[in-house]
Amino acid sequence: MTDADADPQAAIDARGERRARERDPRVDELSAGDSQEGIPFVGAGPGDPRLLTVAGRELLADADLVVHAGSLVNSELLDAYCADAETVTSVGKDLEELVPLMRDAYEDGRSVVRLHSGDPAIYGAALEQMDALEHAGVPTYLVPGVTSAFAASATLRTQLTLNEVANHVAFTRPRGRTLSEAEDHVSEFVGMGDVTTCIYLGTHAVAETMDRLLADGHDPDTPVAAVYHASWPDEDVIEGTIETIGERVEAAGYRASAMVIVGEAVTGAGYERSYLYGDWANRGADRTDANETRTESD
Repeated sequence: MTDADADPQAAIDARGERRARERDPRVDELSAGDSQEGIPFVGAGPGDPRLLTVAGRELLADADLVVHAGSLVNSELLDAYCADAETVTSVGKDLEELVPLMRDAYEDGRSVVRLHSGDPAIYGAALEQMDALEHAGVPTYLVPGVTSAFAASATLRTQLTLNEVANHVAFTRPRGRTLSEAEDHVSEFVGMGDVTTCIYLGTHAVAETMDRLLADGHDPDTPVAAVYHASWPDEDVIEGTIETIGERVEAAGYRASAMVIVGEAVTGAGYERSYLYGDWANRGADRTDANETRTESD
């Protein structure tokens, strides 16, 4: 074993340098959903076990060891799909413990699944684990999951994008231990007007974040929703505005696990009919008829 194998940071650096120089050949050979060799990093979805993907369920059914994200993964999902596997929480374990745990199990011939909450590609810290495993000779791959922003929009019975209301979506998080003040762009996204801003990992700082938005001059009546435990049995929806949502979330006592969505799309009001099932659809029909006519005449 090399020093890089023993030191996750050295492995991450080495993989990063390699990634900058050359493209992984698997990019051209395999796609999301394909059966692959190695340890899959599976998105468990937002909470409801039924929102796990088919691919994820199949992988869990065949797993010998499932390393999961603790209480962020619904225990009902573990009970339903991991009953025949050894389950180990990743909570409290650093890379120096997680990587050898998964590597050794895989090298012993066990089927290993790393189960992340939501989608591992969004604030999942998956790549650093994958890079460390890959550098140690263990192949890995991602299996997408349903992220909490999508579950929250479904609960709210709206879309994150709506014609003439929200043309863009921003996935972000507020400043804190991980993000400096200079790296916090929540106010910029909200200021763009036609952006639905989805704030992850910020339940504890809702009031503070909204106070900054007010100080920056944003409309206090801008709709905001905080969806606690989206799709879980104890899901709770708190609606308000930039001016009121902070006090309401604090009154509810939530400090974690809520998706906060800011923007006019929260209410689903004021949007315009899209072109998709209007003029564009009609033009598409005209083109189809014309093509059929040309084909018949030929």
